[in-house]
Amino acid sequence: MKKVYLDNAASTPIAPEIIEMISEMMKTNFANPSSVHSFGRESKIIVENARKSIANLLNTSPGSIFFTSGGTEADNMAIKCGINDHKIGHAITSKISHHAVLYPLEDLAADGEIKLSYIDIDENGVVSLSHLKELLENNSRTFVSIMHANNEIGTIQDLKQLGEICKEYNAIFHSDTVQTIAHFPFNMQELNVDFMAASAHKFHGPKGVGFVYISENIQIKPLLRGGAQERNMRAGTENVYGIAALAMAMEMAYEHLQDEVKYIKGLKSYMIEKFKTEMPEVRFYGKCTDMDNSLYTVLSVNFPETDIAEMLLFNLDIMGISCSGGSACASGSTKGSHVLSAIMPDSKRPGIRFSFSKYNTKEDIDYTMEKLKELFS
Repeated sequence: MKKVYLDNAASTPIAPEIIEMISEMMKTNFANPSSVHSFGRESKIIVENARKSIANLLNTSPGSIFFTSGGTEADNMAIKCGINDHKIGHAITSKISHHAVLYPLEDLAADGEIKLSYIDIDENGVVSLSHLKELLENNSRTFVSIMHANNEIGTIQDLKQLGEICKEYNAIFHSDTVQTIAHFPFNMQELNVDFMAASAHKFHGPKGVGFVYISENIQIKPLLRGGAQERNMRAGTENVYGIAALAMAMEMAYEHLQDEVKYIKGLKSYMIEKFKTEMPEVRFYGKCTDMDNSLYTVLSVNFPETDIAEMLLFNLDIMGISCSGGSACASGSTKGSHVLSAIMPDSKRPGIRFSFSKYNTKEDIDYTMEKLKELFS
C-alpha cells in the first residue's frame, strides 16, 4: 500500500542532511555548553554560531534570539512575561489563535490579571484593523497577539500593518509565526514586532527546539528560572544538537526558498484543480485558494455531509494517507476545531487539512484524490 504524508503543518519530515549532522555531532559534541573546559567551549560555539546564523536570516541582532523547547514555550514566554513584567491590564487576540496563545491568555483573564478582548474576524479569518484600533483606543496599554498565518485555514495577516497600528497606540505586539518562519522572508528592521515564535519541526528540523524573538526595545524577566543560560533569559541546559539542527534547517530553507515555494505552490494548485474538476461539491476554507494571501503549504477543505463524515480521517489513514481534521493539536478531541467553529459556526460539513512539503509529489496527490473519490462514490 502506498503511504502518503500530507500533514506537514503538524510536523515535517527531518531533512536527511540534518539527521546526518545530528548523528555526527552526538559522537563528538556531548559537553555542556556552560562548562568552561575546551569540550564545553566547543558546544558553546555551536550554540552561538547558530544564534548568529538565525539572526542574520531575519536581519536582526543575535541578542534578540533566545532558544526554547519549541513554539509553545516561546509563545508562553512572550505572553506571560510580556504582560506581567510590563503590568499590562488588557490583551487582544483572535478566536482562531493557536491554543498556545489562547490558553495562557484565558488563564490570565480567569485569574483577574487582565481583561481579554477578541478582535473581529471575517469569514476568511482576516482580522478587522478598524476593530483593533477601536479596542486599543478604549483600553489601557495593551498586549496584542495575532498569529501571522493560521495553521488550520492558512489565512495570512499583514504583520507590517498590524505592527504599525500597535506602535501608534504604544501596544506590545506578539505574533505566533510558527507556520511562517523559514517559509516566508522576514526583515525585522521593517517590522514593529516585539515577540515572535518559531519551532524547528515545522521546517524539516527536529521536534523539541525553537526560539523566541524578543525585540531589543523591550525587556522581560525569564519564564524559567534556574541556571544562567541564554544570557539569564531561559534556564536549562541548551539542546545543542537541536539548536544546530534548527539553524541548519533555516539556512537550507532560505537558501532554496524561491524554488521550494514555486514547487509547493504547484502541488497545492494541482490539488485545487483536481478538486474543482473531480469533486466539485468540495468547498475551501478561508483564503486557502488565494496563493498570495494564504499559506502555500496548507489546503483546508470541507466535504459534503455523509454517513462517513465522522470516519473520514480514519478511513484515509487506513488507505495510507495522513492528514488532519483541522488542527493537529485538536486530534482526538470531541470538541472539534475552534478555528472552523469561529468562521463557520453552523457548518456540519467535515473539514480536512492537507499540508505539503518539498518531499511531496503529484503522485501523492493523485493517489489521495483517487481514494477520496472511492470514499465518496
